[in-house]
Amino acid sequence: MSRLYAEYELETPLDLPHTAAVIAGEQSSGTFLKIEGETEALKVAHGARIESIVETGRSDKPALPCRMKGEIYTRGRIRLSWPMENIGPSLPNTLATVAGNLFELREVSALRLLDITFPDDFAKAYPGPAAGIAGTRKLAGVERGPLIGTIIKPSVGLDPEATAALVKKLSQGGIDFIKDDELQANGPHCPLEARVKAVMRVLNDHAERTGKKPMYAFNITGEIDEMKRGADLVREAGGTCVMVGIHSVGLPGVAALRRHTDLPIHGHRNGWGLYSRSPDIGISFIAWQKFWRIAGVDHLHVNGLRNKFSEDGASSIASAKECLAPLFDGGRDYVAMPVFSSGQSAEQIEDTYAALRSTDLIYCAGGGIMGHPQGIAGGIASLREGWQAAAEGISLDEYAKSHPALAAAIGAFRSRLA
Repeated sequence: MSRLYAEYELETPLDLPHTAAVIAGEQSSGTFLKIEGETEALKVAHGARIESIVETGRSDKPALPCRMKGEIYTRGRIRLSWPMENIGPSLPNTLATVAGNLFELREVSALRLLDITFPDDFAKAYPGPAAGIAGTRKLAGVERGPLIGTIIKPSVGLDPEATAALVKKLSQGGIDFIKDDELQANGPHCPLEARVKAVMRVLNDHAERTGKKPMYAFNITGEIDEMKRGADLVREAGGTCVMVGIHSVGLPGVAALRRHTDLPIHGHRNGWGLYSRSPDIGISFIAWQKFWRIAGVDHLHVNGLRNKFSEDGASSIASAKECLAPLFDGGRDYVAMPVFSSGQSAEQIEDTYAALRSTDLIYCAGGGIMGHPQGIAGGIASLREGWQAAAEGISLDEYAKSHPALAAAIGAFRSRLA
């Protein structure tokens, strides 16, 4: 019988084995007292199992408010497992199992889901990313190197025709990928249908003249039926990508959309800080991203080096590496393309490539393109030049001596990101 495994960092005012047992019972067959129906045979067949416990430290104060008090709060890593007979290959019910009521237990003063190992049952139940890296490259017309991308700015306020006018400038400047901001979906000021028609008129015309159609990720976040209509609208207009706020639509929403369309799904993780910012509660990206890749997301945001948020660069690089790591043995690998964004410019490229050692990514810069001293074309050129330098093993500063757009980007953005 296959099993599901999850690893946690736990802190408790009690001893680790006791609290691990409480968590295992709460998340499987048990409750706060012994009841008649919970026989030993039932617990053996359906109870969560404690696989390992490793103590890592102690403190005289709890990390989080805790109803139960203790003289010492013990911290450690625990690994639990569940029989798939309990859950079945269901992402929503798996999430309820590994990240449900356990966070609220009074015996817990800190708890964070670190990782999860999905059995191959899920590969049979969920199709995973439709395009992944190879499909995204084919649709965007980028055989090698990163996709150079941007975000429509201002985030909201541009009507469909103004959005299309900006897309025209970006296309003429050589952009590979454009996305709606997550705040712009289907509001009255810039409704999706009108935006798709206006933008795709520009992109289809550009493709007719040049042979290259930049990929545009239209934000279709909404109710499930609404997203399906949005995906159909994009495809019928010649579009090659849709975007959803994955926390807003949930795992069933993403899975339903994936089964409805073969367009790449650009997964925006707005709201991610709720899960990630505290070291004492929440879910690590390592565990979290696996759910969305199995559900069918093709691209996942990972922030980036020296970004505008609180996440450090090492975490962003680790997240990108996880997106590129295969999930299951044999068959499809469920790899998703990491999306670097949030305050990115040419200035971070050298360090990004040195840390990641891959160009299978989308490198999105809003201000790094729109705010470039030489304008949009200069901003796009600076990013392409930066990645060319990195791939050739030439330092950014050295390459900038003969590439004015890159030099201008370094001068404009380096001091802002220090």
